[in-house]
Amino acid sequence: MSVFLRFWTLVANILCLPLHLMEAIGLYAIYKRIFPFCLYRISFKYNEKMHDKKKELFRNLSEFEKPGRPLTILEIGCGTGTNFQFYPAGSKVVCTDPNPHFQNYLKTTMKENQQLTYDRFVVASGENLSSVEDESVDAVVCTLVLCSVSDVRQTLREAHRILRPGGAFFFLEHVAADPSTWSHFFQHVLQPPWYYFGDGCWVTRETWKYLEEAGFSELKLRHIDAPLIFMIKPHIVGYAVK
Repeated sequence: MSVFLRFWTLVANILCLPLHLMEAIGLYAIYKRIFPFCLYRISFKYNEKMHDKKKELFRNLSEFEKPGRPLTILEIGCGTGTNFQFYPAGSKVVCTDPNPHFQNYLKTTMKENQQLTYDRFVVASGENLSSVEDESVDAVVCTLVLCSVSDVRQTLREAHRILRPGGAFFFLEHVAADPSTWSHFFQHVLQPPWYYFGDGCWVTRETWKYLEEAGFSELKLRHIDAPLIFMIKPHIVGYAVK
């Protein structure tokens, strides 16, 4: 099956040569202006299907609030702000995303979630949060982001750095399917076009391995099957305590 897999992955890469060329000469950057609009539409459907999972995940956020001050949450790759509705009322939120074109959609979502205080929007990748001080936040949130960062280990190091001792990193990510399944086969074959239409998304990442190696004192992680298409059906969900 591995030879079969390699062959069809090669075919997919050949068919994607125009997209590879567009990225090489810089034309792919145009899509980054369009992607926020696409994600804004898709996010409604994702939240509808994953509402209960998100609600269950984020119900533990308030446990990491320090007495006498609001819970401070930093979200890596906040996108259009689809997680805001799940945060405890009164929380202070720091938004970060490498794509500045999300800001207009964020403003709309912020108006719909005025139970929160919005500290600032930082244009930054998950690998470089240098504008955020060490041990300055209670929780870091990362949903559907570790699939598209260029360096998962560095992103987790940055999350660990900015978390205060006892703070937590919350995650909800789609991951690679079991190698014995057809989902795994199609994830690899369709990865080349998926990368471009998903703005750098990798459906073949075994993200749970990076979390297990990240040096958190406690890791609560579950593998689940999300009610989504086979390409992104396998998910991991949970949180890690510094």
